[in-house]
Amino acid sequence: MLIAPCARKDVLHVTLIFILAVALLCWLWPGLWPLFVATLALVWVGIVLFFRDPERSTPSDPRALVAPADGKVVEISEDEEPHFLGKSAHKLAIFMSVFDVHVNRSPCRGRVVNLEHRPGRFLGAMRAEASLENEANLISLHNSAIDEPVLLKQIAGLVARRVVCTAKAGEALRCGQRIGMVKLGSRAEVFVGRDRPFRWRVKLGDKVRAGVTIVGEWTE
Repeated sequence: MLIAPCARKDVLHVTLIFILAVALLCWLWPGLWPLFVATLALVWVGIVLFFRDPERSTPSDPRALVAPADGKVVEISEDEEPHFLGKSAHKLAIFMSVFDVHVNRSPCRGRVVNLEHRPGRFLGAMRAEASLENEANLISLHNSAIDEPVLLKQIAGLVARRVVCTAKAGEALRCGQRIGMVKLGSRAEVFVGRDRPFRWRVKLGDKVRAGVTIVGEWTE
């Protein structure tokens, strides 16, 4: 099982802490060592699973917009997007639970125009106000395949308080390329301009997979 590159130090630190914890507990209560080892091993496996990074096969259709995150679609709407598009846009929000893969991927092929880190609160990511008030990374993309702007937001939540973006300004991204993660789950949003015909291919409640599920498409 692959571990996300941006989480390997976290896994190493957790592993060392768990080894020390097991050694200390077994020294203090040697008769209970099987219980300590089994319990901490299960917790360690759970934490490693949080940071898993499976390989994905991304669709090749240049008009397709793929999911930037694993999780459940919790919002499909029309909303103002002042940070990059500067106008009303199609909006899709995905909630990542602690059981989902947390690695985020580029929703389309394109160039990174701008990166912005926005400090904020840590409201529950299912709440609509988390979109505006929570800490977030804003990744502005220019879809080079069809000459359209796209904005991706990585949003922290109540548990997930660390947002990591590995993309660089000016970088050319492949559709489905890894661009970071929100550690321990949260919310990802994607905004698409309304100047060109576009339609969503998912509905509220659908489960999606980053880099695999086509969530929408430009129709001309």
